[in-house]
Amino acid sequence: MDLKGVKITWLGHSTFVLQTPAGKKVLVDPWLEGNPKCPAAHHETASDAILCTHGHNDHIGDAVSAFGRCSGPLVGIFELVTWLSSKKGLAGDRMVGMNHGGSTKLGDVGVTVTMTDARHSSTFVEADGTFVPLGNPAGYVIGFEGGLKVYHAGDTCLFGDMALIKELWAPDVAILPIGDHFTMCPRQAAYAAEMLGVKAVLPCHYGTFGLLTGTPAALKEELGKRGLGGKVEVITLEPGGTVG
Repeated sequence: MDLKGVKITWLGHSTFVLQTPAGKKVLVDPWLEGNPKCPAAHHETASDAILCTHGHNDHIGDAVSAFGRCSGPLVGIFELVTWLSSKKGLAGDRMVGMNHGGSTKLGDVGVTVTMTDARHSSTFVEADGTFVPLGNPAGYVIGFEGGLKVYHAGDTCLFGDMALIKELWAPDVAILPIGDHFTMCPRQAAYAAEMLGVKAVLPCHYGTFGLLTGTPAALKEELGKRGLGGKVEVITLEPGGTVG
């Protein structure tokens, strides 16, 4: 499909770089060096903004180092960004704390970000085993100046209010977890694509660990069962691969 000048790069698991038509880079869920699927060439990815969906180690494990290479803000739920600032030393004036339903325009980056609900948990585990609750998990609808809207669901199960995400924000592309066990499986992801009314899905959060058994092929099969085989494109990338 036409991404209207936007480029989307998958770095394995749930980590993505979304590049605007003007060349600005938005890094979603900074898990790079610790990510077994992220190619080494991308371990020191630079960005102009960072979005964090929730506080699990496999989503913000490299937030501190990635922030050092980021020229702009880090966006996340209020508790998560407050913790990164107060406990991890990240610059508070570049932290953008949000909550579900809120929107903010990242003017220098050229995107508008809306935080949506997600159904999951959000706890960071410190090196000494201490569990740190970091608020609620979230997803994002990311709107680009050219008109494209991308929904990154974060880690979540299927939930009925995805129909409202379609009604309110009408995303064109959905980045959906399909691995099962901790998130949606391919069958649920097919339902999600239908509820969201998207033209394309980029599957993620699969294959990283043995428990994450969902596959893009299974997603295509489930979309076919729902009569969406020729209507919803499944964009399957290898880690480090780009579409757009």
